[in-house]
Amino acid sequence: MRHFLTLKDFTKEEILEIIDIAIEIKKDLKAGKYIKYLENQTLAMIFEKSSTRTRVSFETGMFQLGGHALF
Repeated sequence: MRHFLTLKDFTKEEILEIIDIAIEIKKDLKAGKYIKYLENQTLAMIFEKSSTRTRVSFETGMFQLGGHALF
């Protein structure tokens, strides 16, 4: 598994591929296709400072993709 810590860790082509996949996932969601891309996956979130907006955004995204988020 690779971690996404900085854009410098990825090539231009990899970043464009990630964006293309994200566009397809959003199209599927808008079309009512619910595909559990992250089924049985868990996201653990640790924040140095309180960040309700970021936490809720990540929790929502994980839910939409079939995974679980822990704060």
